[in-house]
Amino acid sequence: MAGEVRKRMVDGAMALLARRGLQSTSFSEVLAATGAPRGSLYHHFPGGKDQLIGAAVDQAGAVLTDALETVAGGTAEAVVERFLAIWRIVLTRSQCEAGCAVLAVTVASGSAELLSHATVVFRAWRSRLADLLEQGGLSPAQALRLATVLIASAEGAVVLSRADKSLEPFEVVAQQLLEQVRAIDMRATAG
Repeated sequence: MAGEVRKRMVDGAMALLARRGLQSTSFSEVLAATGAPRGSLYHHFPGGKDQLIGAAVDQAGAVLTDALETVAGGTAEAVVERFLAIWRIVLTRSQCEAGCAVLAVTVASGSAELLSHATVVFRAWRSRLADLLEQGGLSPAQALRLATVLIASAEGAVVLSRADKSLEPFEVVAQQLLEQVRAIDMRATAG
């Protein structure tokens, strides 16, 4: 039961970060969104808001990494398609109102501890994507470069789509990324 309340609070903080950013993700907002009892705040997060936000960033990282596992051993194109599908779902389900909880913390936090959580998550995403792309046939150097471009491009595309309240910017970037991986894949098989 206690673990369930903690998980609900972390998930609630993650959702609030993705929709409203760091400044609008307060303990009060998390309690309102999750129905968790007020006493559970300092029981589960004695380190305060930064501890809760750090846990939410870590959870956001794990959610995306876990979602990528369905394409382990697949083609590089399948990896890119899956990565983009994850972000497309975030935008579609939220009607272009949610983005990336990790990015929200990265751009708004002055806390070295929270930035460290974000750094660990972005590095883990890049590393796992590179591993999957390499399994999909790309060279290690190509895989790492493409993983970096995927993350940076998808994050930017999500921001543009949120600002525009439209999937169109995201879809333009997604198409370019798919064309890029197909071109790399063609060169790899021709060589």
